[in-house]
Amino acid sequence: MRLVGPLALLTAMVACLTLGLVAGSVPVSIRDVWSGLWDSSSAAAPIVRELRAPRVVLAFLVGGSLGVCGAALQAMIGNPLAEPYLLGLSGGAGLGAVSAIAARLAGPWAVPVAAFVGALVAVALVYRLSVVAGRRLDPAVLLLSGVVVGSFATALVSAIMAVSDASGVRSAFLWLLGGFGTTSWRSVGIFASYGIVPLGFIGWNARGLDLIALGEEPASHLGQDVERTRKVVYLCTALLTAASVAVCGIIGFVGLVVPHAVRLIVRPLHRVLLPVVFLVGGCFLVLSDVIARTVVRPLELPVGVVTALVGVPLFAVLLRRTLR
Repeated sequence: MRLVGPLALLTAMVACLTLGLVAGSVPVSIRDVWSGLWDSSSAAAPIVRELRAPRVVLAFLVGGSLGVCGAALQAMIGNPLAEPYLLGLSGGAGLGAVSAIAARLAGPWAVPVAAFVGALVAVALVYRLSVVAGRRLDPAVLLLSGVVVGSFATALVSAIMAVSDASGVRSAFLWLLGGFGTTSWRSVGIFASYGIVPLGFIGWNARGLDLIALGEEPASHLGQDVERTRKVVYLCTALLTAASVAVCGIIGFVGLVVPHAVRLIVRPLHRVLLPVVFLVGGCFLVLSDVIARTVVRPLELPVGVVTALVGVPLFAVLLRRTLR
């Protein structure tokens, strides 16, 4: 019976990935998808291999990473509303990207690099504001600092867009809403290179997150270095979120909704919770991307819009069930 849950989860994951390869502005049958993956001479190979496969893989990796970040931050801060973009990352990344767009910087990686740098600057500023006497990282101050820094960066973004031309405003607006329309295998490789190490460190600190979730004092009495764990988790979640924003823009609600949904069916131990959250978060974002590119076909909605439209009512339902 213990194998039923993992098998069901893996089956759902394979089904979501397959749907991501099949659906799109030009529907492709499962047979054509299979032949396109294994036969380079197949008519469907260019669509499947170069367009949809990297898009599906990146959506899965980003969704899983954002879900893990949300679960880790909620345990670290002790706030069920904590999520990756609440700590000022989205504001800093958005400011960097919009500045690059407004300045018309050349090169395919000008905007992603600017977004990544902006996110890291926001992380450093939030961290500096959150360190109180004795250089202790205060979770409550961390949350408030993130809101303040994010709001300030958003105000600067609005100011830049107000003085930009129409084409610059449209490009910035679409980027801020998030999407996978320009995904390639190179972007998948770049995100993976940034994401493997932070994900590994978060998983390594799973027991520490379990203890911190019990409270700072119990965790300290049980031998956990609370301050060190918080700094490691914060840095890792910041790097993961910055990398995701750099390759696909700002996509919200994944890190907020997915951990809450998974906690309803999985034990709260993080060595079990984090892998499940990663798989469910990846599937959630792949399905959101499928909706984004099929609901108004041949046009395409920003994925951030879909995750918000799905995430807000879903979170309301989960919140009501939790409060009963």
